[in-house]
Parts: sequence; structure tokens; C-alpha cells
Amino acid sequence: MTNALQTDSTAARGSRTRRRPGVAGAVRQLRRTFHGPVHLPGSDAYDAARTNWSGTVVAHPAIVAEAAGAADVRAALQAARDHGLAFAVQGTGHGTAVPADGALLVKTGRMDAVSIDPEWEIARVGAGARWADVIAAAAPYGLAPTAGDTPSVGVAGFTLGGGVGWLARKYGLAADNLLRAEAVTAAGRLVAASATRNSDLFWALRGGGANFGAVTALELRLHRLPRVHAGVTYFPLERAAATLANYRTWALTQPRELTTAIVLSRASPQSGIAGPVMELRALYAGDARDAERALRSLHAVTGEPVAGGYTTAPYGGAAVGGTAPRGFELLDDLPDAAIAAAVELVGGDRAPAKAIEFRCWDGAIADAGPDAGPAGHRHVPFSVKVDGPPEAVAPLAAHATGGSFLNFLQDQTRTRDAYTPENWERLAQLKRALDPSGLFGLTHAIPAR
Repeated sequence: MTNALQTDSTAARGSRTRRRPGVAGAVRQLRRTFHGPVHLPGSDAYDAARTNWSGTVVAHPAIVAEAAGAADVRAALQAARDHGLAFAVQGTGHGTAVPADGALLVKTGRMDAVSIDPEWEIARVGAGARWADVIAAAAPYGLAPTAGDTPSVGVAGFTLGGGVGWLARKYGLAADNLLRAEAVTAAGRLVAASATRNSDLFWALRGGGANFGAVTALELRLHRLPRVHAGVTYFPLERAAATLANYRTWALTQPRELTTAIVLSRASPQSGIAGPVMELRALYAGDARDAERALRSLHAVTGEPVAGGYTTAPYGGAAVGGTAPRGFELLDDLPDAAIAAAVELVGGDRAPAKAIEFRCWDGAIADAGPDAGPAGHRHVPFSVKVDGPPEAVAPLAAHATGGSFLNFLQDQTRTRDAYTPENWERLAQLKRALDPSGLFGLTHAIPAR
């Protein structure tokens, strides 16, 4: 850890004695130091800004401040510290699970600039940018980022939580492709973090969530990938058990270029099937002929699809999609009992789940060396997402490892499960050093004490 951050830690401890509680004082201070819009309860803009992306988490912050740049983030943090307000940062709100009640909520959506260095194959991304912005900016150069399943997801939150998407088997997690970050520390200093500068902070940012600073910009590695072969095919649910029994061994033998998921859905209008269906979602980061060759052996089990298909297209046009992770678990295997439970949860008489997705991880995800960040349990080969209530998750959780992944973890009591014991201990030590007052990390907080 550098001396600069040690100094920040000391300053943050001392700042607590100078706090003067009061929203009115914070508002007055923001009007002097903050350049973006500031919203208070009772305005339409405040109401629009206080929910997460889906409207499922409705906060009642004391103040909502829309940052225009890093200087605004520093000013807002200083106002929160000086006047005894909790502090929260939200980009798109996709990862928001805890309401920022009574807090000074900083929205970074205006900080959405994206620039591409095609020679060095790097994207510089503002804290409010979405993956759609990066994909569009990189595409003219034949480059692609390690984006999430859904282009509307914010880059910063996704990357800080680890970030697994359709290119992860080939190129690793989004956190693995983070080259540099700029962040406001607990003492209000804007610092750069990379493998050679503030390296402890850089390690923590690659999977530790929003616990260690307010990120204002990131630099991400891009990959030369002008086109992919991708799509979704649909089958009757009756084929799911045999397909998944084959998938659990087949998927682990496939080239890293191929990422696949088997999704069981209660209904899918695109399929033309009345009732539950099985979907095979696939993306091959390479030639169509290689992709078709890799998928052929699995289609020998599934049979011919009822609908859907695969096309070769620019990466940004690959419509593969994802599953809402209301429940998420990691699996060492796909045992028969788990497969049977999933089929029943989607296709039974009183099926509680809307969709269940089994996905193979492996590949570059499992390549993490000693310098990798804390993200995930990388050597677990399968994940299962459940779009359904807790009673739909429990039968599958019985077969899980007990570990999780921060991006998909809804339960705030299980934050520790997203890390190995060794990484959790290191994160806790860094939290005490970098943010001793617990200013950061409203969602999935790592305790400062």
C-alpha cells in the first residue's frame, strides 16, 4: 500500500470529529462546490433518480446529486462527511440491492464518456457508461469489451463486482481486463490505481465491489473480435433432462471460444411452443464453421430445434441475452437430482420459477494467477441462476458449493460467500486501512471493523 493511501486513511479517521449533522448544511455546501444538478425530496427529478434500474429498490435519500465529473464526486463526498450523511454512489442501479435511505446519493449517469485507443486496444470509460456505449465505440475498430449479458448494464458496477459475460471463457472476467482505475478515496482524494500504482487498491477494486472508493473512470482491455457466431435455439422441455445430463461433461470439453447456457423457461413467446421450453444459448468468439462443429455433438442429444438459430454478426449485434439472477448458486457438477428439480421448478403443475439458467464457466475464468483480484470462486465449473422466489432457489442450493459471485448475489448476509477465506481476510484488512469509517459499500458492505 502506498504512503498516499496510508495518509488518506489517517485523514479519514480524523474527519469524523469534524462532521456537522444536517441536510441543510450539506445542500448549502453542494450549491457552492457541486456543478451537476442537486435534487431534494418532492421533485420529479428526485423521484426518478431514487430507484434502481428495475424499480424494485426504492430509496429515500436525503439528497440526490448528479455528478458531472470527478470533481463533483469529491465535492459530494466531502459534503456527506462534513455533515454526517451516509454516502452512496449509483450508476445504472443494476447492482443496487440496499436503499440509500437518508444518504447523499451520487448518480454518475452523466459521466458516461467513452474513448477508444485502437492502437493499444484500450477503452477509457466514465463511471456512468453502459456496456452498450463501449460496444458501440469499439465496434468500428473490430474490438470488443468483456461486457455483461445485457448491454444496458453499467460498466463500473459490473467490473467492480467481477463481471462474467459471454466472452469470459475466452478472455476472462471484466475485472481481469481492468488495467487502471481512478477513484475518490475515503479522504476525498482522487487517485489512480493500477498494477504498479496503489496496487492494493487496484487488487481490491477487481471484485471487491464499491467498498474501497468511488470510481470515477476505468481503463479496460479490449479484444480483436470483429464477428461472433451466436444465437438461441428452442426445444420442448421434455428434452431438458437428457440434454443437461450430457451438457455436464460436454461443456467442459469445448473450446474456450464457445460459451453456452441451457435455460429452462416457463414460457417463451419467441419459441412458438405453448408452455415450458428449453433454450440453448451460445456464443462462439470465432469462425462460424468451428462454432457449428462444436455445437453439433450437443445437438445430437437435443435433436433439431423447434425455433431460433445462430448467425454470424458483429459482437454488438449478438442477441444472446441473460437470465434475471433473483437467485444464484455455484455448482461443482450437475447431478441428476439438481436437473430433476430444475425441470419440476419450471414445468411442474405449480411451477414457481420463471426461468432457470445453467451455464458453464471454466476456460479463462479459471486461469487466475497470483496477481488476480478477489472476484469469484473461479474453479467452480457451473453456475445456476434462478428467476424465481426463494422457494425456487432452495432445491438447487442443496446441490451448490455454498460460494457465490458478487454481481449476482442478492442476499446481503452472504457477501462473504463471494470470496475465498484468504481473499475475504485480505479485503477486510484493506477495508480497515482504506475506509476505516465504513463510508463506502452500502450494498455488499465489507465490515471496516
